[in-house]
Amino acid sequence: MDRLMQSIRIGINEKIYVKDPESSDLGKRIIEQSILMIDEMGFESFTFRKLGEQIKSNESSIYRYFENKHKLLLYLASWYWGWLEYKMVFATNAIMDPAEKLKKAIEILTQTVKQDVAFSHVNEILLNKIVINEYSKSYLTKEVDQENKEGYFVIYKRLVNRLHEMIVDLDNEYPYPSSLASTVLEGSLHQYFLREHFPMLTDCNETTTPTQYFTDLVFRTLNPNTNG
Repeated sequence: MDRLMQSIRIGINEKIYVKDPESSDLGKRIIEQSILMIDEMGFESFTFRKLGEQIKSNESSIYRYFENKHKLLLYLASWYWGWLEYKMVFATNAIMDPAEKLKKAIEILTQTVKQDVAFSHVNEILLNKIVINEYSKSYLTKEVDQENKEGYFVIYKRLVNRLHEMIVDLDNEYPYPSSLASTVLEGSLHQYFLREHFPMLTDCNETTTPTQYFTDLVFRTLNPNTNG
């Protein structure tokens, strides 16, 4: 799988960026350092001026890649969901049994993230932390409907739909497959956040993982026998 991932390029909506950061060493440094800085100081405190100082480049050079830091956050979130999508597709493609396939998909989407050596300029562990803490800021905006129309969230929606299809394959009479699929993705982020900051509000801890919780939730909800 690692060799296959090395040949894959995560496709991001071109409207999110001015210039593809994957097209140059500077662009890759912008991505690499922005992940490190947003994780360290938070999205609110992060600025292109601070990023420019860190990478020893003019602030104006960053604007040649991204119109603003909101677009940068959208790019990072899109990259993360695209990366998860590839991992899930590779991990489940050869599994024929619907229950096992869905179980594996939930595992990929909710497990603790590990570093992926296939993308040296992206620290997936830190990016995962950013998505947990900051992802909602990419869509809780006045512009969300217009950005949705322009396809800014297409990768995330496609990932939800893939999980939706696996749920239907297992139980085609369950009336809320999209709601359940999106609950798994959004809920996983929320459970990791609660575990870190509000441990009294979750049963997930050092011994009980979000993967265990969502696997139990999904399979208690569905009735595989309805497919005959």
